[in-house]
Amino acid sequence: MWELRSTSFWRAIFAEFFATLFYVFFGLGSSLRWAPGPLHVLQVALAFGLALATLVQTVGHISGAHVNPAVTFAFLVGSQMSLLRAFCYMAAQLLGAVAGAAVLYSVTPPAVRGNLALNTLHAGVSVGQATTVEIFLTLQFVLCIFATYDERRNGRLGSVALAVGFSLTLGHLFGMYYTGAGMNPARSFAPAILTRNFTNHWVYWVGPIIGGGLGSLLYDFLLFPRLKSVSERLSILKGTRPSDSNGQPEGTGEPVELKTQAL
Repeated sequence: MWELRSTSFWRAIFAEFFATLFYVFFGLGSSLRWAPGPLHVLQVALAFGLALATLVQTVGHISGAHVNPAVTFAFLVGSQMSLLRAFCYMAAQLLGAVAGAAVLYSVTPPAVRGNLALNTLHAGVSVGQATTVEIFLTLQFVLCIFATYDERRNGRLGSVALAVGFSLTLGHLFGMYYTGAGMNPARSFAPAILTRNFTNHWVYWVGPIIGGGLGSLLYDFLLFPRLKSVSERLSILKGTRPSDSNGQPEGTGEPVELKTQAL
């Protein structure tokens, strides 16, 4: 339990809380209806994508900027962080999401507030179809994160923050017509708990968690395998893995390149 005695560990936990609060505040805020008429899908997609890109730039070198329990679960499946850190990240993300939604609720007029951009299934979309869509949306998102965060890549081109932001935008441009584009259990949980509406809410947990896990398995075991023994993976999950050459504990879920170079 050395992590509990580490200042950087608690700084990372706070960074996840802080980042998720801002992500939900700006993302849900851009999804509210201030005027009659259809919601502008491009506006919402860009708002979520730009919010995440900004936060990856801001806290990526501190916590890895997961800002999403499904992403944290993916890093856990890939044995890139400890169970303790993953649990604390997820708790911080859920609390941050609820805090962000609560702030938005308090500053928004009741006539505009509505259901606070609650994720709902489009008419005619079954729960099975919705779950499948959420799996695919999160799968492409996690694959992008793993590829852009991978410290083993040489000569990485472009911006990590923009790549991740564009991947999230892509998911929203497609998914909003089906499920409202959850892709993030914390984002879906916050308005659900404030409006006390949990209709089909499980879809927004099961889909992203399965998609995140599949993305991790595909990238780390098939597309670009990480050659780690079972004992190495277990030591990472337990949080007992020795420090790497940079003095940073291995398996923290913090991408090395975010610590050493500009995004």
